[in-house]
Amino acid sequence: MSGTTAPAPGRHLPATPSAAHAPVADALAVLARHLQRIKAAPGVMILTQTMPITMLLFFGYVFGSALAVPGQEYRAFLVPGLLAATAANGIMTGMFQASQDCHRGVMDRFRTLPMSRFAVPFGQTAADLLTTAVGMVPLILVGLAVGWRIEDGPLGALGAFGLLLLFRFATSWLGCWLGLLIRNEEAAGQLGSATFVLPLLSSAYIPTDNLPGWLRTVAEWNPISAMAAAARDLFGNAPPAADAAWPVAHPVAGTLAWSLALLAVFVPLTVRRHARGGE
Repeated sequence: MSGTTAPAPGRHLPATPSAAHAPVADALAVLARHLQRIKAAPGVMILTQTMPITMLLFFGYVFGSALAVPGQEYRAFLVPGLLAATAANGIMTGMFQASQDCHRGVMDRFRTLPMSRFAVPFGQTAADLLTTAVGMVPLILVGLAVGWRIEDGPLGALGAFGLLLLFRFATSWLGCWLGLLIRNEEAAGQLGSATFVLPLLSSAYIPTDNLPGWLRTVAEWNPISAMAAAARDLFGNAPPAADAAWPVAHPVAGTLAWSLALLAVFVPLTVRRHARGGE
């Protein structure tokens, strides 16, 4: 006679979470884990908050007198560009966090658990989005202190902040995919430092009008240029350049297109890469 018995009529086995709710609960658990990780080691967040402020003060006061921006003061031009560069830094942070978890075996342990494969990268990128929203506040306050102003009212400002966070969310997925691909935190750290070049090849810090033809084309098709131009337009700091490439001449639409394209490509790639592990 078997040692196991079937459930008696009328009795039910313990309920299991529905497929609709399990991914949400899993994602919230991973998100909480990343927030606790930041709380336990706040140095990374402090660095990401202070770096744009340092660059604002350095570029704004050291280079500001030598850089002429037609029709406006350089620091008013620079602050939206730094916000765009901060949004693009999702590549670096996403890559480093994902590769660190791979390198230390955390991702392998996640894959042994009965949890949604989508929840793990989503929890990481959602936590990064929350910390970025908080981290932008000091830069905005310092920007206001040095003379930058929101000229177009609260609705435009809300649109700019929403677009900045969407762009950050999209670049975080790209970074997470790269981190899962690299799987080594030292290599990710070295490659992450190279991402600082991306804002330099954009209109985040300087206008692209006087760049050589080929370099101007590269800079204006850089997604960061569209994000910077959209922020300046929505904050009321500068209108988009009519003679620029399409993403910069139509910066809000251009930034939306870049962000949605990045999400459409890298969300499924990241989930698939996480599910496959080191294969």
